[in-house]
Amino acid sequence: MIGNYVPHGVEYIRILPEILLCIFGILIMVLEAVTAEGQKRMLGVLALVGIVVAFAANLYAYTVPGQAFQNVITIDAFATFFRGLVLVVGLLCVFASLGYLRRQHAESGEYYSLILFSLIGQCILSTANELIMVFIGLEISSIATYVLAGYFRDDRRNNEAALKYFLLGSFATAFLLYGIAWCYGLTGSTNLNEIHRVISDPGLRPPVVLTGIAAALILIGLLFKVSAAPFQIWAPDVYQGAASPVTAFLSAGPKAAAFAVLLRIFMTGFGSFSFRWAPLLWSIALLTMIIGNFAALTQSNVKRLMAYSSIAHAGYILVAITADSQLGIAAVMFYLAAYALMNIGAFVVIGHVAAKNERYVRIEDLAGLAKRQPATAALFALFVFSLIGVPLTGGFFAKFYVFRAALEAHLVWLTVLGLATSAVAAFYYLKIVVAMYMKEPGESMADLAPLSSGTRVAVWAAALGTLILGIFPSVLLPFLSYSASMLGRQ
Repeated sequence: MIGNYVPHGVEYIRILPEILLCIFGILIMVLEAVTAEGQKRMLGVLALVGIVVAFAANLYAYTVPGQAFQNVITIDAFATFFRGLVLVVGLLCVFASLGYLRRQHAESGEYYSLILFSLIGQCILSTANELIMVFIGLEISSIATYVLAGYFRDDRRNNEAALKYFLLGSFATAFLLYGIAWCYGLTGSTNLNEIHRVISDPGLRPPVVLTGIAAALILIGLLFKVSAAPFQIWAPDVYQGAASPVTAFLSAGPKAAAFAVLLRIFMTGFGSFSFRWAPLLWSIALLTMIIGNFAALTQSNVKRLMAYSSIAHAGYILVAITADSQLGIAAVMFYLAAYALMNIGAFVVIGHVAAKNERYVRIEDLAGLAKRQPATAALFALFVFSLIGVPLTGGFFAKFYVFRAALEAHLVWLTVLGLATSAVAAFYYLKIVVAMYMKEPGESMADLAPLSSGTRVAVWAAALGTLILGIFPSVLLPFLSYSASMLGRQ
């Protein structure tokens, strides 16, 4: 490299995961037309191969870090982690989908292509260093997930989920785009590094009020994507109506990518402005934890319960972001990794018990699972305990690092209130364990099939990851700390 010149070969290496996902997605769509009905499962296997190859390309791209294509994307440790995380989420969800779609007699290449295309958008969000790229990545990811939410066209629940997700998602995207326009008008650029330079320069700095409005508009768009209050209203209906593997995907992949870009924008572009938006994030984090946990107490549908749980966990992550420190950034990254594993595992088991057409999705439908399938019940209990934050699970250290970051930032009351809402969460999570272990099997257990091979891989892999992060958190922490330190320097 000479000066700012980047060889084209290096630039393409840095976006190699997205290129490979696009190739595999298009290939699956082409093969869909010539693949017999009984062979559609092979398209899912091809999607798995594509994700694994893209993951390897992500690691390879990290060997040549830096910016590419006129600085619109940045490949660093932070981007590599989040790109790897969303790819793992996609891999587990495709594994879970193999058996689920076969049971529904709905195997189709378009389903797997949509997951790959959504992953492309999430990878772009993870690497974006420019607000227009943020918008492009968000739309690529969102359009694919809108369709996935309504994948079963003859199911009214799917149709309702897709319609609500699309309408409210489009509304939130409009806020984001309006904020980007304001940003460009105030700073003359949509590049995050340039925005940071202008805002930090007393001679160039635009009016504080106008800058705050631009940041608030962008924040609204991103808070919708992470289902944080008061923009969480879509989550329960969409999570309940969509197919369980799709719900697992929505609850982990897009959320991780949205938090990645939120951190990048507000730690890089608006980094010098952070002391002004900290009180707002403080309030949003607390409101999100309260609404998520207390609304979950009244739910009888286990998918809606998990939806409100997802809202509450977004609040815990926002606590770490409010801390505005390198430890807080590392805590966010660790939390999202642990949350993705335990949440995907939980939704995969829920989808397995729900049976065809998801008839059994109430908490009482889990009654007697420990007698019918002890291993499945034990794994589900592990995910539930991790969501609570029981020691020796990934969820324990995730919450520990979040609240430690908050305490070191002197957010004492936010920490106390966060811990109190976490205690409330234990009540509704334990209802699931009580149903599985202390109640007699009901109708849902009469014809409960064994776990399919793909479902088994997804559940056991998620459980193994949850335990590794709970017993050996040091496997990730050094890299996360380094990633956070590099983001803080930008």
